[in-house]
Amino acid sequence: MKGVMGVRSWLLAYIVFILIPASILLHAYTQKSSQILEEEVTYTMLQTLKQASINLDYQFDSVRDKSNTIFMNPKLHQYLSSTATVGQQMDSLKEMRYLVDNAQTNPNVFRVRLFVNGNRLYAGEKINFFTLDTLRDRPWFQQVRDAGGTILWTGAYLESYIDTESTYVFSGARILRDPDDYERISGYLLIDVAEKTIEHILTKMKLTKEGHIYLAAPDGTIKSSNEKDLLGKTLKSPEVLEVLGQSDEGIIPLMKDKNPRYVIYTHVHSTGWLLVAEVPKAEITSRVIALNQFSGVATLFGVTILFLLLVFLLLAVIVRGMNRRIQTVIMRIRREGIDSLDDRIGTSDTLLENSVDHLIHRVHDLMEETYRSKVQEREAQLRALQAQINPHFLYNTLDTINWIAIGRKAHDISQMIDGLAKYFRLSLNKGRDFVSISDELNLAKVYLEIQQTRFPKSFTFYFAIDEDLDHYLMPKLTLQPLVENALLHGIRKSKGKSGTIQIRACRDGEDLLLSVTDNGIGMEQELADSLLTEPQPDLRSDGEGSSYGLYNVNERIKLFAGEAYGLSIRSKLGEGTTVSVRFKIE
Repeated sequence: MKGVMGVRSWLLAYIVFILIPASILLHAYTQKSSQILEEEVTYTMLQTLKQASINLDYQFDSVRDKSNTIFMNPKLHQYLSSTATVGQQMDSLKEMRYLVDNAQTNPNVFRVRLFVNGNRLYAGEKINFFTLDTLRDRPWFQQVRDAGGTILWTGAYLESYIDTESTYVFSGARILRDPDDYERISGYLLIDVAEKTIEHILTKMKLTKEGHIYLAAPDGTIKSSNEKDLLGKTLKSPEVLEVLGQSDEGIIPLMKDKNPRYVIYTHVHSTGWLLVAEVPKAEITSRVIALNQFSGVATLFGVTILFLLLVFLLLAVIVRGMNRRIQTVIMRIRREGIDSLDDRIGTSDTLLENSVDHLIHRVHDLMEETYRSKVQEREAQLRALQAQINPHFLYNTLDTINWIAIGRKAHDISQMIDGLAKYFRLSLNKGRDFVSISDELNLAKVYLEIQQTRFPKSFTFYFAIDEDLDHYLMPKLTLQPLVENALLHGIRKSKGKSGTIQIRACRDGEDLLLSVTDNGIGMEQELADSLLTEPQPDLRSDGEGSSYGLYNVNERIKLFAGEAYGLSIRSKLGEGTTVSVRFKIE
């Protein structure tokens, strides 16, 4: 009953002192934060528009650079000159054709068009060259003349081409003057940019789902919009028109209209236009609500943390009592020592003191285990140092015996001693577990040469090795047991005690494949398969020898490379045996 009353008290305290005040604060915070968040969301949209305007400036500036390149070319002025002969015009057209084709390789340039007097060569080509008469009826023609040579960007308009379908384009237009009479206009240069290139930049922003993004002149004339019927028209909102001509960027709230919305705009410096986005207030509000929901969850989380802190305070009171008992145990340890607690297990009635007793004995065990590990580590280091000394002694002794044999002209003994020294040097490999393939093959070769000295004229051997295998590694002493098995259990047990051993090494995809083949006595395939499943020390191919070597090599390769790798044996009684080794290349 007391426990139930305690829970109710804690719950009531939580509601009165935490939950109700937190709810009031949360409501006030939500009201204030909604306004702040709307400002932050619209400011973020403005920053996105500014980044898009930078991209638009880059696109239009690259087209302006192409226009300047063509405009400054002397061949163009030669072509436009009223005194240019037909030959000079033909010479100029070659360069002009190259300039036009090169400009149109720019992904931002849709078409380069030159409008010239009708007496110029190719003036009626109607792909890149046109007559002046075809340009005079354009609504922006007079504005281009008044610009005096400066590039004037037209708004988006539908243009027809004879070699492709009609396309909405922007045109960077400028006048061209006669180099012999500068006051006389000899043509117009237009570089067209497909409107879809600009639309691609605007759609990538993903600024709004229900709003509208467009390009407008400072006077409110719409230059580009996905609603084509608005092109060339003027914005209807007087509030927007008043602000657009006053600043380069800003945010205009239109809350008194039928459709409350924010108008966000920024300046596009290369054209003098404004990039404008009209975003419904409801869409921004939905984002604010989502952010407020997150804030609410965070606040509730904070309230929960406060409640947990109260719980922790209660636990602190409990822990304080336990701490007193711990201090009592520590004082006893300091006063009587750890050894005095060895005989106290089971004598204390408290769980804490029994746990401390058990912990002390565990510490004793760990200290003894650590001491034994250190002793074993020291012994291993001494054995490793001894192992490094013994090979040097062995090499020096064999080298001394070799020179004694040479001095007494016992060349067969010298050759065998030299081979034995090479064998030990390759097999020991300075204690490393992996050797290069060439070292492993040399070890097998040295072993066979020693055995040829032991059993002269009883067998021959040869190697078939692929190139470019020297830089790969393999487990040490993999090949030598197979060669030894082929010689002692294959050839030496055959009727004539002679034969041939063939060693192959090649790359098979990502694996390395080694094989040792002999033409000895062979064995039944079933018996060959059993040699790899378990060691059979009493199994003999003709009554002598064991099969430990193949089993050990197979298990070692699986340990290094995995179960997918290892040995395989193919044999036939009376015809010989092939043992193959497969492991992953390293």
